[in-house]
This record gives sequence, C-alpha cells and structure tokens, in this order.
Amino acid sequence: QVYLVESGGGSVKAGGSLRLSCRAPGCSIAANFVGWFRQAPGKEREGVAAIVLDGSSTYYADSVKGRFTISQDNAKDTVVLQMNSLQDEDTAMYYCAADCGYGGRWYLFDRPYEYESRGQGTRVTVSS
Repeated sequence: QVYLVESGGGSVKAGGSLRLSCRAPGCSIAANFVGWFRQAPGKEREGVAAIVLDGSSTYYADSVKGRFTISQDNAKDTVVLQMNSLQDEDTAMYYCAADCGYGGRWYLFDRPYEYESRGQGTRVTVSS
C-alpha cells in the first residue's frame, strides 16, 4: 500500500471553490491511478474523480462534471482536485485513493473507493 497525504478541504459558501491535494509518493508510474471518493452521512460512497498518472485518462462522476477538475502537478506525485461552483450536495468527507503497482486495473478506474490505498479523509462543508 501507498501512504497518502491529503490537504485542503474546509468550509465554503455555495458557489465557492476549494482545492484538495493528495501526495502519493511511490505511485508515480504510468498506468497507476489516483482518485477521490466521498461519503456523506447516510449516503453511499461515491467516486468523484480519478486520473491515470500518465495523464492519458480521467474520470468524473456525472454529479461533478463541469465543476471539478482533477490534475497532476509538476512533481508528478501530487494530484489536485479543484472544486468550483460547490453546492450543498457536495458536503461530505473526501478521501484520496491510489491504486499502484498493478499496471492499471481498469475495471476499478471509476471506483476510487475500491483502490488499494486511501487517505484519512478531509471534510468539505458547503453551506447556503
């Protein structure tokens, strides 16, 4: 497993923006995945976004398309989730997840909650 370091999150008014970062040292080889999933109280886990670390593909849940952007920074071991136009429904614990060393388990790509490693989570609260 990979140790993941998350940062970002917090509280924001509806319509605002937040930026989440996930550092995944040791998971910088192409065909590995890093993504984010979230879980709100009383709701099922939802895969939010994911990226292949060679930049070849991304995944977004329908609920966040056009508002969230997942990307890598120049260091290549950090993945950023930029969240714009936040809505009340985006309130949840957000978890970074990584699937490394398997050469790309594509059947899991859109399910970050099933990746091998996950972070401790960071809370995002959106208020009207």
